Amino acid sequence: MPLVTIDVIKDVFSPDQKKDLIERVTDAMVSVEGEAMRSVTWVKINEIQQNDWGIGGQRLNAAAVHAMQKGREAA
Repeated sequence: MPLVTIDVIKDVFSPDQKKDLIERVTDAMVSVEGEAMRSVTWVKINEIQQNDWGIGGQRLNAAAVHAMQKGREAA
């Protein structure tokens, strides 16, 4: 049975967005494995505390991620 783990920064994704992530990742796995595997496909979301995650030597928090998201939307 497959287990997919998704690590995210706490308070970046809403409960509805996490639900959507779980559903879409499950669908992606089933598209590869076959529908019979849906009931045994696990998707787990780990929320990492803000500032416990870094990229390029800089710590990230939810506000920084939301600012990045707005920049992408504007482009």
